[in-house]
Amino acid sequence: MAAHDVKKWFRVHRRAADPRLRLVCFPHAGGTAQLFHGWPTLLPQDVEVLAVRYPGRQDRFMEACIEDMATLAVTIEDALRPWLDRPLALFGHSMGACAAYEVALRLEARGIVPEHLLVSARAAPHRAEHTALHRTDDETLITRVRQLGDLHAEAYDIPELRDLLMPALRADYRLIEAYHPSHPAPVKAPITAYVGRDDPSCALDRVQAWSDLTAPGSFELRSFPGDHFYLVAQEPALVADVAARLVCPA
Repeated sequence: MAAHDVKKWFRVHRRAADPRLRLVCFPHAGGTAQLFHGWPTLLPQDVEVLAVRYPGRQDRFMEACIEDMATLAVTIEDALRPWLDRPLALFGHSMGACAAYEVALRLEARGIVPEHLLVSARAAPHRAEHTALHRTDDETLITRVRQLGDLHAEAYDIPELRDLLMPALRADYRLIEAYHPSHPAPVKAPITAYVGRDDPSCALDRVQAWSDLTAPGSFELRSFPGDHFYLVAQEPALVADVAARLVCPA
């Protein structure tokens, strides 16, 4: 991958010239790197944030969306190579949780074990509900998005914005709804799973099943008040919890 292609995959937030660790953050279906714009100032200064910029939205609007998980994970893992001179941790929200997990698997296959895999608002891959919303009409898909929470949902009421947003949203739903690994491989990294207590898409037992994908004693489940997008209102508390898990061992 050419250097200019690598750089377009991440919005890089740097507060130290020589960061101790890089936290790679993966947005949800239809989401953008903007979701994590407030995180850098809430994390330790020596933690650099790389927010993933999926194609098909914002300043990558003219690029084709990626519609299968394997291609997305391979491409992001390849784009991360210039940043592998520091330890990595991965945080993914909703669809991004599965993308982060798949990137972690590929990094570990190359001998690079992330410091931590942090997954948010998503059932474990082998326990996720099977849906086919990407095949429905726009109104049905938008209604489902609204049921999850009100994060920017008002944009779908504006015809011009709706026309811009729907292709990426539908492509992302196609990607995550086709992702059904029946026997996903465990990672060596510890896993922490986060969930909003009122999230209609995340039954706790399905989120708890992420514990199957790491070593015994290397999993923790944390819940916060809120719906699928609890991480907006609970951003300071969530990021504080993430930061505590990124502290170097004594």
